[in-house]
Amino acid sequence: MTGKEIEKLLTEIREGTRSVEEALEVLKTLPYTDLGYARIDHHREMRTGYPEIIYCAGKTVEQVAGIFRVMLEKGSNVMGTRATAMMFGAIQELAPDAVFFPEARIISVSRKPLEIPESTISVITAGTSDIPVAEEAAVTAELLGNKVVRIYDAGVAGIHRLVDKLPEIRKCRVNIVIAGMEGALASVVGGLVDKPVIAVPTSVGYGASFQGISALLAMLTSCSSGVTVVNIDNGFGAGFSASMINKLK
Repeated sequence: MTGKEIEKLLTEIREGTRSVEEALEVLKTLPYTDLGYARIDHHREMRTGYPEIIYCAGKTVEQVAGIFRVMLEKGSNVMGTRATAMMFGAIQELAPDAVFFPEARIISVSRKPLEIPESTISVITAGTSDIPVAEEAAVTAELLGNKVVRIYDAGVAGIHRLVDKLPEIRKCRVNIVIAGMEGALASVVGGLVDKPVIAVPTSVGYGASFQGISALLAMLTSCSSGVTVVNIDNGFGAGFSASMINKLK
């Protein structure tokens, strides 16, 4: 609860439009709401600048809808990652303005406008097969209030495709580089730009890629300075981190 919301609550008590008992009930749910299967953290935005984001995989449709309902009642912008079309259908019944990004597997409901900086984030993929992870990163960054430039299928097997885009990439404040196979693209980009590079290994590749382990290890051992690495297929983590960097004053 922000200072303005507390001030509003006190005003309502003074004016008699809300009783002290009702105000106490509101204050009880300030830290979190306990649904039994989930404890929804209402102070997350105050602490970190972003509300709690729902990881939908492994949850039932009813659980996801229950969490969305409580967060919407608090007036939060709500985002659910790794969501399904069935989950989206349930959310639409609660919020007809909900939006589903099927490739990114993200559900979003916007309730509050966000301040969007002029600087941009690039999302670069080595191949077309990396796009689902890239879209999770790009959509996450956009929903958190950032401008995003997408540059897809620019891997090292045809490096001229990346070189053509370097002027555009160098204008960005943060670069997310997404690659499977041997994961070489992150090192290449890291050696060509003077901005942070967030590398995302993907599980794309043949047997010896070990579902992304090869790309992960290659990125972790990159000789390019300024490259940091998130977990395999973690587009959300990359988009969130890039947003935090992009919004630094």
